[in-house]
Amino acid sequence: MSADAWVSTSMPYLTPQTPGQPDPWGAELAARGRSGSQRITDAGEVAAPPGVAGLLGVVTGETVVVRRRVMYLDDLPCELTDTYYPVSIARGTRLAGTAKIPGGAVTLLAELGHVGVRVQEDVTAAMPDEDEREALSMGPGEPVLRLTRVTFDGEDRPFQVDTMTMPAHRQRLRYQIRIG
Repeated sequence: MSADAWVSTSMPYLTPQTPGQPDPWGAELAARGRSGSQRITDAGEVAAPPGVAGLLGVVTGETVVVRRRVMYLDDLPCELTDTYYPVSIARGTRLAGTAKIPGGAVTLLAELGHVGVRVQEDVTAAMPDEDEREALSMGPGEPVLRLTRVTFDGEDRPFQVDTMTMPAHRQRLRYQIRIG
């Protein structure tokens, strides 16, 4: 891992923002003296892929809403993120569009009555496919980390699935667990 690898924690991305606060990505970068942005490449209704369908508790092929983004850190692509929502939650909302959401999607979801109380994350390593390698400006032979996050509400129902692909040599994931 390079010395300038990005250290990422999940908590800022799970907490709704108060009015006027920037989205968590922008706030985290600004606090660290870095710059970043995101480009929403696609959004709308799609057929749920098998892995995502199972995590969202819907049937494979059932309609869901997806937002696909490329995240940039200091103008370098650092993450590909696809976020999926049940159509019953996201249809007709800003989640289904390509415009930036003030305060981020977690804030909008809270406004819609969907607040996460439990998150499950799985991290694996793999070699990227050609499209991922190109989108992340990676060289041949460089692996990626794949993080899948499922957010559950107070009744333990999944309402958001994020699939993230990140260059392994430019990323460190940090987990802090409080016991008791």
